Amino acid sequence: MTRIPKSEFARRRSALMAQMEPNSIAILPAAPMYIRNRDVEHVYRQDSDFQYLSGFPEPEAVIALIPGREHGEYVLFCRERDPERELWDGLRAGQDGAIKTYGADDAFPIGDIDDILPGLIEGRERVYYAIGTNEAFDHRLMEWIKTIRAKARQGAQPPSEFVALDHLLHDMRLYKSGNEVKVMRHAAQISARAHIRAMQASRAGLSEYHLEAELDYEFRKGGAKMPAYGSIVAAGRNACILHYRENDAPLKDGDLVLIDAACEIDCYASDITRTFPVSGRFSPEQKAIYELVLKANEEAFKHIAPGKHWNEAHEATVRVITAGLVELGLLQGEIDELIASEAYKPFYMHRAGHWLGMDVHDVGDYKIGGEWRVLEPGMAMTVEPGIYIAADNPNVARKWRGIGVRIEDDVVVTKSGCEILTTGVPKSVAEIEALMAAAREQVA
Repeated sequence: MTRIPKSEFARRRSALMAQMEPNSIAILPAAPMYIRNRDVEHVYRQDSDFQYLSGFPEPEAVIALIPGREHGEYVLFCRERDPERELWDGLRAGQDGAIKTYGADDAFPIGDIDDILPGLIEGRERVYYAIGTNEAFDHRLMEWIKTIRAKARQGAQPPSEFVALDHLLHDMRLYKSGNEVKVMRHAAQISARAHIRAMQASRAGLSEYHLEAELDYEFRKGGAKMPAYGSIVAAGRNACILHYRENDAPLKDGDLVLIDAACEIDCYASDITRTFPVSGRFSPEQKAIYELVLKANEEAFKHIAPGKHWNEAHEATVRVITAGLVELGLLQGEIDELIASEAYKPFYMHRAGHWLGMDVHDVGDYKIGGEWRVLEPGMAMTVEPGIYIAADNPNVARKWRGIGVRIEDDVVVTKSGCEILTTGVPKSVAEIEALMAAAREQVA
């Protein structure tokens, strides 16, 4: 299994502390456990920022980074070992594991945090913390600050400034290391196999959830603990609902099915969309729309490279799609005017992509000082143009209605251009039809 090595977490902590002002502390809580219903908990997934700095997978934990601290700069509060609870809920790292396995310089029981953390904060001029992301922990931190302030007459020195930790951390996360790209490539390979499996399994008479089951099987078989986001399996007119979730409609002969689904590995996401005919052959109208979206998808890659700005790829897809819609008779007018008036938006209403990383819609500013961000090596993103023709759209001929197509790939900016991580899934009409025909022959 491809994973981020322990040495990289240490480098990240050092890089963050190097950006912090002298005499400061950074504080970051783990993600809480969430109740699904009554006493059933959701599957636990660590907070991405916490994971980025520690690799520590448990809840009820807090990181304190204290540059220059004599007894160690990386302090981790976590649960104690507890044989009875571990019998029910699984093994815990404990304080020894936090140090030996996860690289903490010092580790304390989470139950002692009220006694210890205020003392670590006291005397520090600045606290780096992401206010507003964890409301319950916000209140606890303010109580610790009040405790320090109450002792001011005895010489205690409360911090004088709070600094947004997420601003520093999210800019770091925007640039993917070689190890991060390896993990993302691995996630993409598993997800690609899942999409192929769904194409091979597709046939009229099944339901959307049958294909979702094929995806889930391949994700888990590949070692992924969970999807990176809620899988979308949208057949027929459902493909025109961008965030369709039901996944329970029947697959009908003559319809397309749009699948937007991928897994995460070691908390790194992939994000893939493919659209294919339920029964293995595109109709002329479906093929025309599909090939237009594919043309936009492939054009976007030419506009992803160091020195190009974030929005260039999106602008390229808008131009290709608008020109293609005119050619097909779905729009009328001069291309530049149609783009300026956003006449394409009833058919293509979303952007061509987003940052990708530990979060499927990953962190990082898209604009700096009001200008689109210039791309640099290590930035990772999706490319996902689409065309959606509503089933009740009265402005187009009936033969086009209800067709929804999106094609999405994951890319990383390299020194000379970009690497496409998701080449393992067929994209051309000929490749998709051949793959699905071969699957039917095997069944027959």
